[in-house]
Formats: sequence, C-alpha cells, structure tokens
Amino acid sequence: MVDLRNIVHSLSRGCNHNPRSLACRFITTSAFVCLLAVALTIVSCGPKSGYFKIEGHLLNLNKGEFYVYSQDHLVNGLDTIRVEGGRFSYERPCPHEGVLMLVFPNFSEHPIFATPGKSVKIKADASHLKEMTVKGTEANEEMTSFRQQIVSASPPEIVRRAEQFIKDHPQSPVSIFLLKKYFLLDKDVHYPTASSLADFLLKAQPQNSEIVKIQSELNIMQRAALGKPLPSFSATDIYGRKVNDSDLRGKVSVVHVWSSWNYESQDVQRRIKRAKTESGNKLGVLGISLDGNMQDCKNMLRYDSLQWATVCDELMFESPLMEKFGLQTIPDNIIYDVNGKIVARGLNAKEMQEQLEKMLK
Repeated sequence: MVDLRNIVHSLSRGCNHNPRSLACRFITTSAFVCLLAVALTIVSCGPKSGYFKIEGHLLNLNKGEFYVYSQDHLVNGLDTIRVEGGRFSYERPCPHEGVLMLVFPNFSEHPIFATPGKSVKIKADASHLKEMTVKGTEANEEMTSFRQQIVSASPPEIVRRAEQFIKDHPQSPVSIFLLKKYFLLDKDVHYPTASSLADFLLKAQPQNSEIVKIQSELNIMQRAALGKPLPSFSATDIYGRKVNDSDLRGKVSVVHVWSSWNYESQDVQRRIKRAKTESGNKLGVLGISLDGNMQDCKNMLRYDSLQWATVCDELMFESPLMEKFGLQTIPDNIIYDVNGKIVARGLNAKEMQEQLEKMLK
C-alpha cells in the first residue's frame, strides 16, 4: 500500500522555507488530491471486499450470453453473464474460495477459481474455447497452463497429465478440481488410483474439508459400480406423483441425470426417448433434473413430451437422490438389467442408444 502522506511530504519539502506561500499550498494540496484520485481509481477497478470479479473479452461473440453455476454454494442455481461488444463483466459475493463453472453457448464448461477480494481477466476466441486464458490469480493461471497442455492430447494422455499435475501441485485447488473431473466423474473410474490421489492431497492439505468430502464421495460412488444392485428409494416427481424402486424392477431400466441447460444430457435423453417409444413398458426410466428452478424443468419436459417420472427437487448437485444412486455429475446415467444389476454407466448419447438396443431386443 502506498503511503500518500509520505509522497505529499516529499513533494512539499522544497517549500519548507516558506510553508505559507501560495505556491507551496497549491503544490501540497494538488499533489494530495491527484494521488487520492489515482488511489480511488485503482480501488474502484478491482472487486469490492468479499467479492470476486470476472472480466473478459470474447472474440467472435459480439453479443450474447453464457451461464455460471457452482457446486461450492457461491451461486444459487444458474446465473447469466451477458456479452456486449465482445466484452463482459461479472461480480458477485464470494465469502470463501470455490469454483465457478462457466457454461458457454457451445455448452462447453470451464472452471474459474474464485477467491474473495480477487479478480480475473478472461481472453478467448468463442470458436476455440479450449485455448481460453485466465489471468489474475495463481490457480487460474495454473489451470490455463494445464488447459494449453491438453489441447491436442488424447483422453488417456489427459488423465496421465492430470495425475502428474496433482502429484506436482498438492497444495493447489486446481489439483482438487482435476481429481474430481478425471478420477471421480469418469465413467471408468479406477477407485484405488482415485483414493490414493485423495489421500496424497489430504496429507498436503490436512485441514481441507473438500478433500475429506471427496473421500466420502468415492465411497458413495462405489454404489454405482458395475454389478451393484438397484437401491431402494422413494421420491416425488415434478407433478407430485410418488415414484420408487418398484417402478424400475423387473425390466431394463435407466436412471438419467440431465438439465435444461446441459445440451449433452438432452442429447442422451432424446436417445432414451426413442428407445422408450419403441419398447414401451419394457424399459423403465427415472429422470433426475439438476435444474435449480422446477419451472425450467417442466418447460423442457413439455417441449419434449417425455412420459416417464422426473424428479427435480431444485437442490441441483446436492439432491439426496443423486447420492442414493452414487451419481456425481451431469450428464450421467446408470443402466440396470432385468435383475436390477448395473451393467453400464456414464454413457454418451451414441453409447446409450447402442446399449439399449442390445438389451431390449
């Protein structure tokens, strides 16, 4: 912090022989006013205390909007960030560190690591978002570096690099994010590796409750491992009707996580709808919507004319039903055979269609 009084004193030392002179008073007063104005300008450009600010420039997107959500309770539901003239600015209360997930018009998602009282600047080409740069905090610059390393990497290579980053940066919040993204949320999660990395991070950050939560989530996720049985559950769908595990037993069944703001999950849902139309009651379906507003969910279902039960408790990722099934992300899904055993999970749209066609023949 610059001490304005010392600077003003230095500027006015030459007037000490005649401190009452008009010129001296003018120099001292003017210097103070100018420096105060500069200081206020600097302060006004940054975020307010307890806030986090994002500013950015998007090439090839002159006007539009994208969205932001958080699993760290920094955002309730889904916020909108508007783009005007290719530029945008977003500031919100930030009581603690966390991750904001940006959802762009092409439905790609990118993490921003938020810190109270800090700000970041984003620069990206809307047609090449994988090369987006984020500057302003160490964590965001580390994530930018990692993103640039994996632009052309194959999926197995990305996982290897994520594991190496975690081992090289055990104190970084980026490591926690990468552990979740590439080791918890991967459909082929290798639980021993994921558990080992979680233990490694906890040794480096023994007070970090987020890592403890990850260890707990790993235990929950094993409920969705191949061969695990359909759990007992009871819920209420968006129209107030009761739904439970008996609705899925004795048939091929799909539990599907989706939302109105996630295109990939909607694509999977369309494949499920096609299979349901062709097979009728031979296929059981339960939808879990992660919309933070039930009306958004209802509007989408009305538009798509979906007939199966959908639960939307507006708790998003904190939904007890997500935990019951061992689900952690979006899109996500589990397929059960007629005996109520898991035969597949985490399928993309094409894989979903092929798996259901094979099982429903």
